[in-house]
Amino acid sequence: MGVEPKIAPSMLSSDFANLASEAERMLNCGADWLHMDIMGYVLFNLFLSTLKICYLLIMFYRHFVPNLSIGAPIIGSLRKHSKAYLDCHLMVTNPIDYVEPLGKAGASGFTFHVEVSKENWQELIQRIKSKGMRPAVALKPGTPIEEVYPLVDSENPVEMVLVMTVEPGFGGQKFMPDMMEKVRVLRKKYPSLDIEVDGGLGPSTIDMAASAGANCIVAGTSVFGAPEPAKAISLLRKSVVEAQKNC
Repeated sequence: MGVEPKIAPSMLSSDFANLASEAERMLNCGADWLHMDIMGYVLFNLFLSTLKICYLLIMFYRHFVPNLSIGAPIIGSLRKHSKAYLDCHLMVTNPIDYVEPLGKAGASGFTFHVEVSKENWQELIQRIKSKGMRPAVALKPGTPIEEVYPLVDSENPVEMVLVMTVEPGFGGQKFMPDMMEKVRVLRKKYPSLDIEVDGGLGPSTIDMAASAGANCIVAGTSVFGAPEPAKAISLLRKSVVEAQKNC
């Protein structure tokens, strides 16, 4: 298999008050990428799930602000302190509007959802590449894998597919093992494609993902919450490497 293991700690699980130092800490622990979730207002409750009032506030303000959570300003601020590959996953309904600001901010990868890009994915890929970013497409658990095939087979293709292994936008969900069939199908069809998985990845689930063919692993709590994050990252990488040896 001609793909390299890439471990991407999800910065959504980091200490936001010390984002630059958290990024450096993850890189020193062996991370290859830093995964940056860029979410619309509905998904902001991931940060405020313990505050009952957040729902009312979001409902009130949602018509006035286009996006909440990590955005281009934070990407730009982090870029000033890090040369890391910033793997940006956009969970928004209008990803094309974010291409220019994220490109200027210093994003490395730009992953958009196929569900909201059926009418303009070709233009979107072109714009992403024109801004020096690497295009990728993501799909939610309920989306058939066949929907990403045209984007990978295109003359101007995406360079990675992200298979969500939980429903995007809500924390504390369990890994969905049935999503591994999508990964297996993708790996068989595209041996050299980067295939990323995101959601519930940790010591008890990594082997399933790695054996199915995933080589890019996003992990949040299992890395940031580990007593020794370096060992957690090493475990994830080892599982991918061992699975590739057995292919």
